[in-house]
Amino acid sequence: MKRECELLYPYPDENSSRGIYIDKINKDEIIKFIKQDDRYLEKFRFFVQLFLSGKHNEDIYKKEDINEYCKDVTAIRFFPGQENDRVYCKEIKSKSRIITVMCVLHEHKTTQKNTGRENKNIKIAATYEYEIK
Repeated sequence: MKRECELLYPYPDENSSRGIYIDKINKDEIIKFIKQDDRYLEKFRFFVQLFLSGKHNEDIYKKEDINEYCKDVTAIRFFPGQENDRVYCKEIKSKSRIITVMCVLHEHKTTQKNTGRENKNIKIAATYEYEIK
């Protein structure tokens, strides 16, 4: 069964090929997390600018390639080396566009490497399927 998502940040113009969506079921939890204070909100805005402009910064947005099944899962990383919170996303690519769907909140990552807790959330994100309208 496909999950519903909604457009959070529209494409900057009709020539753009990128957009940011959010899972409808987990939306409130993720938005509350992002808006917890100005520091998190600023980091998120920085991610939005990078993603929509097509720039890549692995300190902020990184593939979570734990296995072939999870190859489309990425993470928005908030303050690695500090709180190390992240939002796992499902990246969907087509010929003409790349979108990311923010779908699983993961707070307080405590190790450098992924543990069972992180791998579980990455695998959950990998199972989500979305129909983008």
